[in-house]
Amino acid sequence: MITLQVLRREPVSPHFVRLTLTGSGLEHLERSGPDQAVRLFFPRSGQSRLEMPTTSSLAWMPQLRLLPQARRPWVRMYTVRAVRPELHELDVELALHDPAAPAAAWALAARPGDPVGIFDEGFTYVPRPHAEWQLLVGDESALPAISAILERAPSSLVARVFLEVPEAADVRPDVVRPDGVEILWVTREGRDGPPGAAVLDAVMRADLPPGPSYTWVAGESRLPTGLRRHLVEERGVAKSDITFVGYWREGRAAPG
Repeated sequence: MITLQVLRREPVSPHFVRLTLTGSGLEHLERSGPDQAVRLFFPRSGQSRLEMPTTSSLAWMPQLRLLPQARRPWVRMYTVRAVRPELHELDVELALHDPAAPAAAWALAARPGDPVGIFDEGFTYVPRPHAEWQLLVGDESALPAISAILERAPSSLVARVFLEVPEAADVRPDVVRPDGVEILWVTREGRDGPPGAAVLDAVMRADLPPGPSYTWVAGESRLPTGLRRHLVEERGVAKSDITFVGYWREGRAAPG
């Protein structure tokens, strides 16, 4: 468990905000996979201090639940967007699905010096050695992870990337990526259906490259499960060549 504080808050686009966290405790964070995630602990409205769990194992979950709500912090999972060890800085980007939701409301009001805690949760992006190309798919909640994956990818990477964002102003044309990576942006403007439906439809209609592949897909839970089903049943992709992660569920609060 690492206790930090907010250094700065920067709006990125209409539905994204970047928080830079700082503290000497970052020396204990080991950088792992490009989509490395952390549990982010932050105070509830009205709490004067941040009370973190004290155990650095899965026992933190029952320990947190035993705290009375008046002292219990909120906890959510986010991708480590960037780390600058020499400056004791760590960036996380939050997708703002609902400005009134606990994490969004806290992030939008965060000020330098506000306490925050993190707990390393590792990574899920593990390309298969036999893959000749990769398929990376996500809604806005997966944009930070996919951006980090592409930034740290080898120059030889060949990939098709499908990203869904709420509106055109959230598109990032400057995403750093190898020359062999093609990105298709999909927006939900003027569309019906749940988050992830538009990008799922785009992939299902796409003419994908032949040859063995590796797929990494994350986002609202219906997106990764729907894409995995399509790839396995309609395109004959082996389940072992697909990593699928449900980051969130529309209309349902995360535990904690």
